[in-house]
Amino acid sequence: MKLEVLRFNSQDDFTNGLLFDVTDNVRSFLAYTLEDEARTTKVWGETRIPAGKYKLSLRAEGGFHTRYLAKYGDWHKGMILVNNVPNFEYILWHVGNSDEDTAGCLLVGKTSQENFIGSSTAAYKSIYPPIRDAILSGEDVWVEYIDYDGTILSNKSTDYVVNNFQVSENQEDLMKILSTDMQNLKADMKALRQTIILKGMQAN
Repeated sequence: MKLEVLRFNSQDDFTNGLLFDVTDNVRSFLAYTLEDEARTTKVWGETRIPAGKYKLSLRAEGGFHTRYLAKYGDWHKGMILVNNVPNFEYILWHVGNSDEDTAGCLLVGKTSQENFIGSSTAAYKSIYPPIRDAILSGEDVWVEYIDYDGTILSNKSTDYVVNNFQVSENQEDLMKILSTDMQNLKADMKALRQTIILKGMQAN
């Protein structure tokens, strides 16, 4: 299984992003994400992890696991753990709403605003089972954090535009795909609203 976190908005206290499943080169939107802000020098509890590719596993110990096991029961087999992050430990994916709920970890939600994601528990319940099952089956599960935010610098010698947070070389192609996905999401939401309105009219 392959996943992507596309970060598109980093401000003083937070980073907005999107989580996709990109297994078999098919991109499927999973959830909105929220992290701490980008920093060149790490500040504990106030810094997002570096962009890069990381392997995921389940951490069946610690305070988060104990609380989630009590909350969700045997359905919960361990916290989603991001492994081998330079200068970071115990980076998890979990429920939360703002940067106050994370210390470098990834929060997931079904709605998004600046420094807020909503319906986080619902999003967690949606993304967790397939990731859990893939890990428990012995499948390698990887996530790539990709930065589409930060200062854009121009290289005068080549007139090539690069991102100072190490954006991958296929940025333009991915941005086109991301734009298409967002348009599809908006169309789906519009269709859903119309369906709800029609059902309300029929009920009357």
